[in-house]
This record gives sequence, C-alpha cells and structure tokens, in this order.
Amino acid sequence: MSEPSTATPQRFRRVLLKVSGEVLMGDTPYGIDTNTVQSVAADIAEIVKSGIELCIVIGGGNIFRGMAGAAKGMERSSADYMGMLATVMNALAMQDALERIGVSTRVQSAIPMATVCEPYIRRRAQRHLEKGRVVIFAAGTGNPFFTTDTAAALRAAEMQCDALLKGTSVDGVYTADPKKDASAQRYDRLTYMDVLAKDLRVMDASAVALMRDSNIPIVVFSIKGRGNLLNVLRGEGTFTVVAQDAV
Repeated sequence: MSEPSTATPQRFRRVLLKVSGEVLMGDTPYGIDTNTVQSVAADIAEIVKSGIELCIVIGGGNIFRGMAGAAKGMERSSADYMGMLATVMNALAMQDALERIGVSTRVQSAIPMATVCEPYIRRRAQRHLEKGRVVIFAAGTGNPFFTTDTAAALRAAEMQCDALLKGTSVDGVYTADPKKDASAQRYDRLTYMDVLAKDLRVMDASAVALMRDSNIPIVVFSIKGRGNLLNVLRGEGTFTVVAQDAV
C-alpha cells in the first residue's frame, strides 16, 4: 500500500478544494505564513488556467479551533463561531494572494458580513464559477457544531462538483497516523463505507456520508509541495481516492 497510486481520476470539470488551516501555518507555530499561502495560490492559478472550475473551503485551525476552545471551558457555540471567523481571515488571505497573481476570486461567507465579502448565495456562486472565478467559501456552514469538513462536503454537493480534493500535510489516508506510527501503510483506494467502518477520520462522518449520498469522490493528498495539486488532477503523484467502489 506504500507505492504511489496508479489510479487515474476522470477529467474533472469542477472541483472543490478543502485546505486545512494548519497547512497555511507553514513552518510557523500558528497564524498565516505568507510564503505558504503564495505557494498554494500559485498551484491554484495553474488549475484555473487549465480550465477547471475551482471552489475552496479553508479551515481555521491555524488561528482558532472551536473544539479546542470548548475543551478549555469555553461555551461550544461561541468557540465555533470564533473558529468560523478564523476561516474568513484565511479566505481573505488566500483571495489576496490569488488576485495578486491575476486570478479573479470571490469570498462568500455563510455568516453575512457585507463590508468584508459576499454572503453565500448558491446561484451567485455557481455563476462566478461559470465565469472562471475562484470562489472561496468561508465561515463553515454558518452553524456551530459543524466542522469545515462538513461545510466542504455541503458546498461540493451544492456546486455539483465532480470531486472533493482534501489537501493536507500527509499524502493520503493511512492505517494509522504516519507522523506517529512509522509502520502505518497508505491506502490507494477506499470505499465510503470502509472509511466509516474503520473510523479512518479522513473527514468527519457526516461529511463522508454526504459525499457517499452525492456520489462525489474524495481525493486525499499532500498539498505541501509545489505542483502536487496539478499532479493529483492529472492522476499522477501519491494520493488516496475514497469512492463508491474500492477498485
């Protein structure tokens, strides 16, 4: 299972990219590393130039994680709303990096904040994508108790995406945490039920179930490394595909 995947995804017309907030930290202990944001933005620009319609959901764990705040005694709803605001900050940082290199971008927030960005309106978001703009969905679902994984799955379904690409700090789904267990092996391909039954924590259960019901494959890869995103869309490099069938 440790060999590079040979599975080749179909040619995608529209994809949603889910980026964990921790990725944007780069090598810093917290916050936003501008060099990392610029590197991700450069990869995204290549995707847009290839003609693929792209929307993005970015987590907020590099700034504030709601569950961690709740674990320290903060009321969960308040902690989650703070986490949603962190995703807006990350979205604005990514928008700035993209527009600096000529990529037309819109940020839509599930929590209305008209002076900062657009409110989330499904049909408007679809129109932006049709015009070749990158749409960054911020503030999760707008509701506490739901993760940005669930928000990504929801937006992917609403935008009728062909795939959900989850960019993380590891190059796929493993039998255990490869950062802690050197014997962990990577899966090339899994079914949605495999993920749920084995509790592999690719995404939270509600997100995986929604992707199963929508029949949208999840592609897990490492977004750290220039060109990884484009390689995955070409069916090259190393990644794990979660879909209806395991073959």
